[in-house]
Amino acid sequence: MATKFFIPSVNILGQDSVNEAIKDIKALGFKRALIVTDAPLVKIGLVDKVATKLIDSGVAVFIFDGAQPNPTMGNVESGLAMLNAHECDFVISLGGGSPHDCAKGIALVATNGGSIKDYEGLDVSTRPQMPLVAINTTAGTASEMTRFCIITDESRHIKMAIVDKNTTPILSVNDPELMIEKPAALTAATGMDALTHAIEAYVSIAANPITDACAIKAIELIKANLVDAVEKGDDINAREQMAYAQFLAGMAFNNASLGYVHAMAHQLGGFYDLPHGVCNALLLPHVQTYNAQVVPEKLRDIAKAMGVDVAALNDAEGAKAAIDAIKALSVAVNIPANLTELGVNPEDIPVLAENALKDACGFTNPKQATHAEICEIFTNAL
Repeated sequence: MATKFFIPSVNILGQDSVNEAIKDIKALGFKRALIVTDAPLVKIGLVDKVATKLIDSGVAVFIFDGAQPNPTMGNVESGLAMLNAHECDFVISLGGGSPHDCAKGIALVATNGGSIKDYEGLDVSTRPQMPLVAINTTAGTASEMTRFCIITDESRHIKMAIVDKNTTPILSVNDPELMIEKPAALTAATGMDALTHAIEAYVSIAANPITDACAIKAIELIKANLVDAVEKGDDINAREQMAYAQFLAGMAFNNASLGYVHAMAHQLGGFYDLPHGVCNALLLPHVQTYNAQVVPEKLRDIAKAMGVDVAALNDAEGAKAAIDAIKALSVAVNIPANLTELGVNPEDIPVLAENALKDACGFTNPKQATHAEICEIFTNAL
């Protein structure tokens, strides 16, 4: 069976990547940029730093800092209005997953028309989005290089999964100098998000040798570097290795897709406006316990990638070791203990489970679940 592999045509990683990206932008001939970002990055001066480089290179800059932590349809509409008002010819997303997703929504609707809600699902759009350059500031979501775009529908209180080849940026940038000294909690959450991407891609029914290689290397790098990145925010080497790790995890899930961790986490984010990476971290061991029924051998591989000596373990024992290693890493980086701490109400679980089963990310989970089974996984995570 033929396999398609999606990735931006150009990807710049490592120190001084932003300066290299500015050269590429200038060479492409773009003149008017809408920078999609969030207010905290404006406040700390990071947006101005990048904007100044663009202006010095001859690019006019207009800043939309309205991307919320879980970007909404309203955010997309506001950003699109600014883009049109200033006649921008390309979009730059600057930040983590939220600005990237918001920018994808803006760029997609700019060329395809209608509302971002019209593009929920798999490859619904018919035209490439407006050119998008994605400059990443966190090591986690990999949204800067994927075809995934997650937007909250405020009226339905759900996160829409838009999986579309036309949302792939033309250029992704991962400069660890933009990631240093980020808050420990943010570093932990985004790092566990990357781990979830790698693990879900590895056990996915759509996995292939390329995605498997990317996923396992990502897991190894995360295990080796996440704690240092959390505890020593200015450790440039740990930051750079985490940037590579999350990018590799992005390559894996961008092509093998994901599973029930994301399908369920999207509902928590949409319903309660909770941080995506934390929700993933809390659900990850519980979903993999469910998946161990059918892919214990893959979870054994994951345990090995996380530094467990699996030589004497059978597949079932190796799967348990992987789940224990996931839990231990969550504890080491101070992820909350359970969903109850996040304010999740047990009475909401039936509707959360119902919506999770509709999420496209769950379609490639290695074992398809019933509504009752999804409810049980949610309950076990309380």
